Amino acid sequence: MSDPLVLIVDDEPAIRRLLRTSLVSQSWRVTEARTGKMALNMATEVVPDIVVLDLGLPDMDGVDVLRRLRGAHPTLPVVILSVRDDERGKVAALEAGADDYVTKPFSMAELIARMRNALRHALQQEGTIPQFVSGDLTIDLVRRQIFRSEDEIRLSPREWDILRMLVRYAGRVLTHQTIMSQLWGATGDVQQLRVYIRQIRQKIEIDPERPRYIITETGVGYRMVQL
Repeated sequence: MSDPLVLIVDDEPAIRRLLRTSLVSQSWRVTEARTGKMALNMATEVVPDIVVLDLGLPDMDGVDVLRRLRGAHPTLPVVILSVRDDERGKVAALEAGADDYVTKPFSMAELIARMRNALRHALQQEGTIPQFVSGDLTIDLVRRQIFRSEDEIRLSPREWDILRMLVRYAGRVLTHQTIMSQLWGATGDVQQLRVYIRQIRQKIEIDPERPRYIITETGVGYRMVQL
């Protein structure tokens, strides 16, 4: 399989240069756009494997670019890289279809790890793998079974629904509203969701106070991690 092609969309030459140098050294192929219009045109001509998108573009709002990319390519992974650090902005981007959100200034190692997670999630969506394995945790989506090492874990039906959704989108941040709207419709309650997450962690995590599998994105939502 060829090296993954990443489209970098950012109007700062220094950021594009840093990303290109770092990614090429990690065997990624890189193409660049400095405006939203350029990015949309380039993605039409050659569809990248993943997009790293800044929200503060000179010609278009990054969220609008994201929505148009998602409309044309529903499974295309998109990682937001932005100086905007407010929770409302993060939630808006994630609910518009972003797979993840990294804030500037950023760690290159963290960004690459999140890009790889987003690519892995896209492949899982295409293949819909029946079994999810992360560290000593195994979740069989077909048989509805969960094991940590050799020990089987039992969940309530509602706990299972939440965990299954997190697994299906493993590596991607799911906002509170995204989870609630899919599972409860308009009647969801954030506090109720937090209670269920705490109960799931008590069952699947070795140390529920320091979770390894279900990670909280403060004020935004949750992410299932594949170790």
